[in-house]
Amino acid sequence: MIKNGHHAANDQGSEAGAKPGDSACSPEKRKRVVRLWCDGCYDMVHYGHSNQLRQAKAMGDYLIVGVHTDAEISKHKGPPVFTQAERYKMVRAIKWVDDIVEGAPYVTTLETLDKYNCDFCVHGDDITLTVDGKDTYAEVKREGRYRECKRTQGVSTTDLVGRMLLMTKAHHSNIDNPDYQQHTDNFGKGPKGHSPWTGVSQFLQTSQKIIQFASGKEPQPGDTIIYVAGAFDLFHIGHVDFLEMVYKQAERPYVIVGLHFDQEVNRYKGKNYPIMNIHERTLSVLACRYVSEVVIGAPYAVGKDLLDHFKEPKKRGIFRTVDSGNGLTTDDIVQRIIENRLQFEARNQKKEAKEMAVIEAMRRREEEEQSEAAAQVAQ
Repeated sequence: MIKNGHHAANDQGSEAGAKPGDSACSPEKRKRVVRLWCDGCYDMVHYGHSNQLRQAKAMGDYLIVGVHTDAEISKHKGPPVFTQAERYKMVRAIKWVDDIVEGAPYVTTLETLDKYNCDFCVHGDDITLTVDGKDTYAEVKREGRYRECKRTQGVSTTDLVGRMLLMTKAHHSNIDNPDYQQHTDNFGKGPKGHSPWTGVSQFLQTSQKIIQFASGKEPQPGDTIIYVAGAFDLFHIGHVDFLEMVYKQAERPYVIVGLHFDQEVNRYKGKNYPIMNIHERTLSVLACRYVSEVVIGAPYAVGKDLLDHFKEPKKRGIFRTVDSGNGLTTDDIVQRIIENRLQFEARNQKKEAKEMAVIEAMRRREEEEQSEAAAQVAQ
């Protein structure tokens, strides 16, 4: 198996946060604050990004996230789907993030870690390459200030783009569909093979994953319980702006988000919606710092039973309309993808080709090391 990174001790991040006492850097075992650094494009922020940041935060105390500019992403990868301003705000809204650095350099250096007083940086077990095919974390790996966490299987920006271009109602339940496979090939496969870091795999929801994302806090006396409902598909900056405005409606808000089942969303939105299935949308919403709880499969119409379940005041006049000031919709995002389809296809094929070159180099190095070891044994 080919792994990115060089530290055997990094297994502590394999699924960080599962058992609070397991980490060697738990607060009980040290006297100072451990500051962590993560960086990336964070384009089309999804629960995979959130899970990376959740795992990173579990390795220390204070998490700083560097987000690259549009110009840097275009130089090294290709055009981003979201603007840098949108991406900055999306990352700020993830509940495990303590601070962000706007315009972070694409290559992570010791200078960057020292500038923000970070002990080490954390990245997933895939690989990030510069425009000339170099590992962006090579320097910090070499100096022992790099840790890994597990990449979340079943989601990637590549996959989501492919879903948006495949206009079928069954895309989220039939990953073996030949049309879907053709689209994933266009977006995640280069001319010389298939990279394990760019490929598409199926997402499997578990109860443990929901527990890791959920706050686990129940409403307390004095909290104002606020209920909102919808699809919250491709959880994006428009949703974040809305939920932030909802959160500001009370001094002590407890925001509950009702998520409609896939069939219900498809009934009122049609086309190929929802892009993300109910399990994926649940994690995306739970990762938002403005959300306290999620109702999975909420009814389209809010009835008395639902209000009673959350001990809402049994009175009329409890409905409010909130203007988020952001008119961005999931349809708008799909339109951005469709308009730039060829650019995104070229971007992902270029990324795939660079990754395959790295894989081949790693394999050759492993074979050389094995040959040298065998020769020494023979002597």
